[in-house]
Amino acid sequence: MTASRVPALFTDLYELTMLQAYRAEGMTGPAVFDVFARTLPKRNFLLACGLEQVLDYLESFAVSGQDIDYLRSLGRFRPDFLEYLRALRFTGTVYAMAEGTPAFAHEPLLTVEAPMPEAQFVETAVLNLLHYPTLVASKGVRVTQAAQGRAVVDFGARRAHGVDAAIACARALHIVGYHGTSNVEAGRRYGIPVAGTVAHSYVQAHASEAESFARFVAEFPGTTLLVDTYDTLDGVRQVIDLARRLGDRFQVSAVRLDSGDLAALARAARALLDEAGMSQVRIMASGGLDEHAIAALLADGAPIDGFGVGTTVDVAADRPYLDAAYKLVAYDGRDCGKLSPGKVSLPGPKQVYRIMEGNSAIGDVIARRDEAVMGEPLLHCVMRKGCRLPSASPGLSASRAHLAAGLDRLPARLQSLSDAAQPYPVAVSQALLAAQSRFQQLHSEDT
Repeated sequence: MTASRVPALFTDLYELTMLQAYRAEGMTGPAVFDVFARTLPKRNFLLACGLEQVLDYLESFAVSGQDIDYLRSLGRFRPDFLEYLRALRFTGTVYAMAEGTPAFAHEPLLTVEAPMPEAQFVETAVLNLLHYPTLVASKGVRVTQAAQGRAVVDFGARRAHGVDAAIACARALHIVGYHGTSNVEAGRRYGIPVAGTVAHSYVQAHASEAESFARFVAEFPGTTLLVDTYDTLDGVRQVIDLARRLGDRFQVSAVRLDSGDLAALARAARALLDEAGMSQVRIMASGGLDEHAIAALLADGAPIDGFGVGTTVDVAADRPYLDAAYKLVAYDGRDCGKLSPGKVSLPGPKQVYRIMEGNSAIGDVIARRDEAVMGEPLLHCVMRKGCRLPSASPGLSASRAHLAAGLDRLPARLQSLSDAAQPYPVAVSQALLAAQSRFQQLHSEDT
């Protein structure tokens, strides 16, 4: 099931004022826009994500009568332009990297080709829908790598920056390898496994911790019990006492630690459980965790079997945005670009090629789309004439597999949580450099 429809007026005002000006000038020719990130923010690579939401938006794009009424009330737009908007639909072509593809600075994650008014109108929504999932996927994959194969569950819904963000985050994190989410709506919408146990409030609402455990286990025998409401190790002992009372009926799968010195508490809890003959009961940990905390816990030998991770990933706490851009690179067959210092964009339609040596990626080349480069092309056509292609939506399982294969091919140095001493090489082809030089010369002559 797809996300709810993005309103057509989720756009910046200047998109609409430009549209009216374009139309008045007759500038409705084909335009090409690239979406890319200018830098890698504290990451050795990015993971492309959010394509499904972009295609949903473009397929359903329509300006409603209520939208027209509101725009008319602003007193800025001509009546004939408003009627033009009423009939406007997206009829263009989209090229994109598949969700889960490792990507690097300046590489187009997605390219929109459409008549200028259509391509310009959708800028705000396309950038928004691609930016956040790519941001959290690029953070979340670091958590799954730090966890070294242990289960990770998304716990971040309550502190995500909005309901839509929480749902998009759960989807992106499932693609990067999270086992599930606590977010029930994300589970319903995308088929993600849902996971959850009990809050401290449930324990507090009962006369004793022991009573709360017994009551909850009676309803949900295979649950995970939260043991740190009062004293963590006393909580573990209460679980052991419950197991003795229930005997063969005891099915509790895990205990969860949510505060304190997690490494020390995990070791002590493991010792108590093992001494009681309960080695099958796993230990889960949560509470302000990120990739660095998880890596430190495991490096310290903490016997933790899985993690609940929330806020730090859902808000990408260490770098809460990408320097992402949606830039015009061609109009009506003519190369376009930007020459502003620090914000230079490469002109023309492009392809990104991944160069392989055996089963290892050794570098990428950003090239003109019409040139032949030895390597694996990463941008694929996913939409034509405003309709997505069947191959554009392979499903979350296929995206997870695609991501795993892509990571396996990356150099090991890039999969460290530290900055790689040798960044992944991304070259610009000679043909594209020549086009950039011609473009710079053309505009230096204009000044």
